Amino acid sequence: MTLQVHNSCDEILRRLRDVGMPDEMWAEAGRGLRLSAEPAVNAHVHLPPNFSAFESMEQAVDLARRQNVKLLGASNYYDYSIYPAFAALALASGIYPLFGLEVICLLEDLRREGIRINDPSNPGRMYLCGKGITRFGEMTSEAARLLGIMRRNDALRIRRMIGLLSEVFERRGLPIGLDPARVLEHVVRRHGAAEGTVTLQERHVAQVFQQEFFRLVPESARPAALSKILAAPAGDGPRDEVWVQNGIRSHLMKVGKPAFVEEAFLSFEDARRLILELGGMPCYPTLADGASPVCAYEDPPGKLIGALRAARIFCAEFIPLRNEPQVLEKYVHAMRGAGLVLTAGTEHNTLDLAAMSPRCVRDLPVPMPVREIFLEGAYVVVAHQYLQLHDRCGYVDAQGNLNPAFASCEERIARFRSLGAAVVARQLETRR
Repeated sequence: MTLQVHNSCDEILRRLRDVGMPDEMWAEAGRGLRLSAEPAVNAHVHLPPNFSAFESMEQAVDLARRQNVKLLGASNYYDYSIYPAFAALALASGIYPLFGLEVICLLEDLRREGIRINDPSNPGRMYLCGKGITRFGEMTSEAARLLGIMRRNDALRIRRMIGLLSEVFERRGLPIGLDPARVLEHVVRRHGAAEGTVTLQERHVAQVFQQEFFRLVPESARPAALSKILAAPAGDGPRDEVWVQNGIRSHLMKVGKPAFVEEAFLSFEDARRLILELGGMPCYPTLADGASPVCAYEDPPGKLIGALRAARIFCAEFIPLRNEPQVLEKYVHAMRGAGLVLTAGTEHNTLDLAAMSPRCVRDLPVPMPVREIFLEGAYVVVAHQYLQLHDRCGYVDAQGNLNPAFASCEERIARFRSLGAAVVARQLETRR
């Protein structure tokens, strides 16, 4: 599917805002307006030029359409300039777009204590998401400042990493001649992206080095050459692009390896502030048994719930592909019972082109009660995003406090679920 879209940020946000005025939509929510069939939802995918399973956002939207996903959430790092085109493609395909972000931050006190949060390899490092962002066109000065810090830190780190990686390849027998400009050129060419929208990630770098390795080294010579470069046995791996990319990352780019460069992160407080400045809801990505053993911050579920309450995070997310169904059920029911909003996605941040509707490990289905909770969470995000577009208080306010107009978490979630369902139904069914 190829669609020509020329929508500006203001145009696409106006289309989503003008589905109806808030008082009207609250009334429709009260009458139970919703889609004729409960939709499949995916609240978290990474779209090119982020490192992604997709060649293009057109491919992502088309796969979602063909697999009957009706709510699709983008959750990119650092640059959101593709979001208007994504939203136009989604709406043209009968899909409601959700706007999000992902950021990595550091909790220095937990790092000192050696506590792993939701990154099993790095104590104190936390992935944090934002849901329902709306101010990604004209950002506040504070949001622009924080994003600028992150992008500068990442750009400096990646430049140094590319230089070190090139030196390793040369010392170990393959002068590969890659520099940051050439790596960027590869990514731009692959996705047809504008240079200014690309923030290079480790996975981009490993992929480009793998591609150049395959171009320069004949297949018969690859096992010996790769073993020398990685300083590790290559076995049969050199025939597999993803295997080689993972080998480059794990043997050359990780902590203690010759091309490793320390990352610089925002604090948790700044990461949370960035999400709120962009109009979003802070959301905690939960690993659960996606790590073995389960990270100390998350084990048991009650401990995680207490930590999220203390951090004033009222929304959490799962990538069920990591989880056994019974573990997913344990965490989801405990967290939802504690009044947290829960969503789910697939990420698609590797080259594996998994199904667009979330599934558990070994392609096992997400249990139906859990799917219903994830649908509820997606509708809450829709309602938050919609109210923010009307300059109304969403699920949380500008300081991240829960909307005070409701007597309890259950009432708040139920009302926002109904509003989100009404907004999606009006947008997708009554405006065809």
